[in-house]
Amino acid sequence: MNLFLLMTRQQILDLYFMDARSKLIDIAAFLDRVDRGEGEPDFRLDAFRKALAELHRGEPERAKGVLMSLSDPTDRPIANAHGKGAVGAWKMTNDE
Repeated sequence: MNLFLLMTRQQILDLYFMDARSKLIDIAAFLDRVDRGEGEPDFRLDAFRKALAELHRGEPERAKGVLMSLSDPTDRPIANAHGKGAVGAWKMTNDE
């Protein structure tokens, strides 16, 4: 049984609002720092803004939309990884 189906909107707001508020302020601060920085942004900022746009859709499964907007949609393995670690967003290449 899904606990969230048993909770009212008021209960969910009471329980999670302050945490979500904090994260929203963190995102605003991040975007402010990016805007103050010099140079051109890379693909990650475009992916981040695309993910933010998912929040405005107002439809169920926003979390899935955010995740998918940051994820590689292809199903073919790449020949060589371009680095050792993940960068958190998918960069489309000319091969895709």
